[in-house]
Amino acid sequence: MTISIAHLGPPGTYSEQAAVFYVNWLGKSSGVETILCAYPSISQSLHAVAKGQTQLAVVPVENSIEGSVTMTLDTVWQLDGLQIQLALVLPIVHNLISCANSLDSIQTVYSHPQALAQCQIWLERFLPQVQIIANNSTTEALERLEQEPTTATIASSRAAQLYNLPILAKGINDYPENCTRFWVVSQEETNAGSEKPKPSVSHTSLAFSLPANVPGALVKPLQIFAQLGINLSRIESRPTKRSLGEYLFFIDVEADSNETQMQSALAELSIYTEILRILGSYNVLPVSVL
Repeated sequence: MTISIAHLGPPGTYSEQAAVFYVNWLGKSSGVETILCAYPSISQSLHAVAKGQTQLAVVPVENSIEGSVTMTLDTVWQLDGLQIQLALVLPIVHNLISCANSLDSIQTVYSHPQALAQCQIWLERFLPQVQIIANNSTTEALERLEQEPTTATIASSRAAQLYNLPILAKGINDYPENCTRFWVVSQEETNAGSEKPKPSVSHTSLAFSLPANVPGALVKPLQIFAQLGINLSRIESRPTKRSLGEYLFFIDVEADSNETQMQSALAELSIYTEILRILGSYNVLPVSVL
C-alpha cells in the first residue's frame, strides 16, 4: 500500500518535518510506503486531498506562541468532506540562516508569517532596522541566500542541513516553549494509517455557524457541553466572509464523537446551529512518541 502525503513546501519546512514524524510513527512494519508531496501553500495541500491528488495532508493548525493558523481553519471549513485522522505536536526551534558574516550585515529577513511573528521580540532587539518580508513558507527563500549575502531566513536547523547553509543564530524564537499542533487530514472515506494502534486521549473537532447574531446565540451551544460534563479544550472564531461581524466557530472537545454523551450533545447542538460539521475524532500524538 502506498500513501501520498501533501505538505507545505519546499522541502525543509516544519510541515514536512511533521509529515516525516508521522511516517516514522506509521513505521516500516506497517507495510505502508509513503510519498511526500510538497505544495506551495497550506491551502493547496488541503485542496490536493480534496481533489484526490494525495491521500493525506499534514497541516499546521495552532502554535503555542502565535495561536491559530487561520489558513488551515478557513480551508478546512471551505472544503466540506475533509476528516482529521490524527493530531501531532511538534516542538519548534527557529534559527536565523544566512551567509552573512555577522548580524550587522543583514538587511532583509524572509520567512513564513507565523515564524516571523514567533521571533518578533528577537528581531526587534537584534535586527531592528532590517526589512521583514513574509514568504509562503520558511524555506522559500533559502535558495537565494548564497547569491544574496545580506539576506537571511528564519527556518529549522534541518532546513539549514538540507540546503547546506550556515546558521547565524540558533533558537531565536521569543519563548523556549514553542510548539505547533498539526492535523493529519484525509477525505472522509479514507482511513489511511488507522491500522496503527492509537495513542492516549481522544478528541473531536467541530465547526459551526449560527443562524442569527442575537444575545445568547453562542451561549446555548456551549452550555450543552457544560451540562453533559464534556470539556472543551479550545474555541476559535473566524469570519464567515459573508458579512462584517458574522462568525463561525471551531471547537475542540475532549471526547469521541461516537460516545453516548457526545451523540446527545451533537443532536442538541444541531438545533442551535445553522451549519454543523464534525471535522473528525482523533488522538493527539505527543512528540515524545515520535
